[in-house]
Amino acid sequence: MHRGDTIFARASGAGKAGVAVYRLSGPESHNIANQLVGKRIINREAVLVALRDPKDGAIIDRGLAILFENPKSFTGEDVAEFHLHGSHAVEISLYDVLSRLGARPAEAGEFTLRALKNGKLDLAQAEALADLIDAETTLQKKQALGQLDGRLSAVADGWRHEILAVMAPLEADIDFPDEGDVPAAIAEAAGPAIVRLRESLTAFLETSGRARTIREGVSIAIIGPPNAGKSSLVNALAGSEIAIVSDIAGTTRDIVETRLDLGGVVASIADTAGLHGAHHDAIEAEGMRRARARAEGADLRVAVLDPKSEFVSRETLDLLKPGDFLVWSKADLGAAIPTQSPTGTIVHQLSSKSGAGLSAFVTDLTKAVAGGANADGPALTRARHVRAVEDAINALARAEINITRAPELAAEDARLAARALGQITGAVGVEDVLGEIFSSFCIGK
Repeated sequence: MHRGDTIFARASGAGKAGVAVYRLSGPESHNIANQLVGKRIINREAVLVALRDPKDGAIIDRGLAILFENPKSFTGEDVAEFHLHGSHAVEISLYDVLSRLGARPAEAGEFTLRALKNGKLDLAQAEALADLIDAETTLQKKQALGQLDGRLSAVADGWRHEILAVMAPLEADIDFPDEGDVPAAIAEAAGPAIVRLRESLTAFLETSGRARTIREGVSIAIIGPPNAGKSSLVNALAGSEIAIVSDIAGTTRDIVETRLDLGGVVASIADTAGLHGAHHDAIEAEGMRRARARAEGADLRVAVLDPKSEFVSRETLDLLKPGDFLVWSKADLGAAIPTQSPTGTIVHQLSSKSGAGLSAFVTDLTKAVAGGANADGPALTRARHVRAVEDAINALARAEINITRAPELAAEDARLAARALGQITGAVGVEDVLGEIFSSFCIGK
């Protein structure tokens, strides 16, 4: 990124639309806007204008123009916005003129990156903005808005400042090594604070798993023998014909997926190939291998069994873990179900055809997926947040050990803990993770 450049992009969604928003940011954005509209525009006032090509006066389009002076703009730079008709022809004409006037197309996430560089957002807030754009459920939206408001940033900064305060007495031992009673005094003053911080970080880390579930979603594998009713259940859950349903065994060869909103958590539901002891060809064998792999890697498994099935279900049952579901299908046929089931599984009987028992199953499935999920408070929503807190915990644990025998090492450990927590907001080490974070942004944001 060249900070002296003026960049442009469409800030609204791609394709035809009644209105499209085009954004410029950089030192020449206001000058370029004034050339297009042929007059000076008052800051932060929406003005109806005709945009013209300065070369020949040809009208590009009519719409609204708004200027934002630095630093009171999204990027912290001079910004200009044009609200025009969402036409491909308008866009081509506008981009051609903007390029001739010295601006260049923005790279993915470059507007947000400039906002970060100019102190309008910190790193955690920039990530939250990306999460808000990608949000599929109300809980994801709520969580992203909270992070964008600075919930996690405030907590991380608070921890970091606590550690920096603890470092003051530790540094005193290095400054006054001849005082015989300094190490004991330091241990008494700083030791309990280090323990409290480590315990607080550990507790926060343990409670953030559900928050990551909101952002990342869960994977659910529907497994079972052929013709057990797996595809019918997936279709019933999705409310549409996602998977092919047939009386012919082995209809599902590959994995068919759909996404559902279960209590505000995105659940990826995978219909898998039927599992049984023998196979007729290499394709069926590969389908079963993929089914087993998906079951083993899923967050949750739903085994679907037909009480009247001729297939042995042992292979399916062996894949279940405590907390998984065992569904006896085709309840409309009136078959009795076995009274025993694998330990720790949640058992249901239902009919995908008639809908009997389906509501109770969805209620329990939603509770298993979203139960306890809370988007209200600050949380470690990304893997890098977790790594930062884990690094801080480990550094503080070392500081606990070193504080009585080597305060200078404890001081260094405390410094490393503060540095780790600073990585959450970008207070330190920001350049190391920019590529990872902004690769997920779209053009125009």
